[in-house]
Amino acid sequence: MLSLKNELWLALRDRMVQATLAVAFILSTLSVIAGFAAVSEQQTLIEELERVVTEDRDYVLTQQSDAGGAAYYSYHFTYDEPSALAFAAQGVRSELPWKHRIRMLAVEGQIYEADTGNPELALAGQLDFTFVAAVLVPIFLIVLLHDLRASESRGRRLELLLATAQTSGLFRWRTTLRASLLFVAIVLPFLVGALIAGSPAGPTLAIVAVVAFNVSFWGLLCHFVASRLSSGPTVAATVLGAWFVLALVVPTGGKLLVESTVSVPDGGDILLTQREAVNDAWDLPKQATMEPFLERYPEWSPYAEVERPFEWKWYYAFQQVGDQTVEPLSQSLRAGVAKRDARMASVAFLSPTLLTERIATAAASTDVSAYQRYEACVRAFHAELRAFHYPMLFGVEPYSSEAMEALPKYRPCTGGDSNDG
Repeated sequence: MLSLKNELWLALRDRMVQATLAVAFILSTLSVIAGFAAVSEQQTLIEELERVVTEDRDYVLTQQSDAGGAAYYSYHFTYDEPSALAFAAQGVRSELPWKHRIRMLAVEGQIYEADTGNPELALAGQLDFTFVAAVLVPIFLIVLLHDLRASESRGRRLELLLATAQTSGLFRWRTTLRASLLFVAIVLPFLVGALIAGSPAGPTLAIVAVVAFNVSFWGLLCHFVASRLSSGPTVAATVLGAWFVLALVVPTGGKLLVESTVSVPDGGDILLTQREAVNDAWDLPKQATMEPFLERYPEWSPYAEVERPFEWKWYYAFQQVGDQTVEPLSQSLRAGVAKRDARMASVAFLSPTLLTERIATAAASTDVSAYQRYEACVRAFHAELRAFHYPMLFGVEPYSSEAMEALPKYRPCTGGDSNDG
């Protein structure tokens, strides 16, 4: 029987192993700390913007005397709150909007004109736990395992070890042991972070499991290559080449292929089309606006006659018609993004690195699905605003400051509880 205790002692005495495990642990710890800092910054920003927007809205409402002005000048802060595991995987939050300041105007334009952060920085990547666990783990394993067999050959011990029956599985054991030590060094800071954040057990274990998978895959690949090549540098170069293909070429090439085969409208085009529809409405006959609006909202037909050159109900009607004009484009964009994401899920089965990233971001609710859920939540809230304001705009209910106290409050959506309005 192989002595696990002896092998562990030998591994931990190796300075290369010590250095590699130390670097892995430090980077994992730093990534968790950086993740907490990013989440804390986002939460602080949410609290501050929510306070500022609410105070501004409360003040503005005291200055308004009619429903139209109250709706026009009232802003509402919407946001996608970071999950308990967002510290581990920032996902698309670094490149797609997770907050908006909206009002009763056409919602599509407000969604697509939002600040999207720094896309160049997002492309360069960021140091979060997922990056360490998905991208750097293979590098650490190459350092730990590439010379495992070759060093014994240089020391003229390989033939003796292979000839000893009781140690026939020695290199398999050593590979497993070193990979396990790396797994512990990588995962331990994450588990501490998950405990501090109060992360739910299911998603936390999903991330741990996918990190174990990634470590196992690259550990087995290193062992397989090392068993067939006698030179340590050759083993390292071969596995590094595999890492370059699987971690960089496959995800990048897959993304380019998916984007070329699944076309989606541009958000800027949707914004421009919506704004043109709204601006053109000023020069069109009032009926040209009210007819498509009443097709969508026939309940307001008895109150829809526009008798003056400007009426608030007509103004908000053509805002809504502007949204209806770009609705096919917006639906096509959402469907196209979802289709691209589904195809990238298939590509991920060809890349352990990409698969690790996708599972981690899904567990942390920072993936494309979470972003689309937030967008749907914004649209649902805008529908609540319309349902609240329309009775006063169309004269069915009187406007008063007391009535405005029932103004809808935004509630972040979770899971599948958001629907387009």
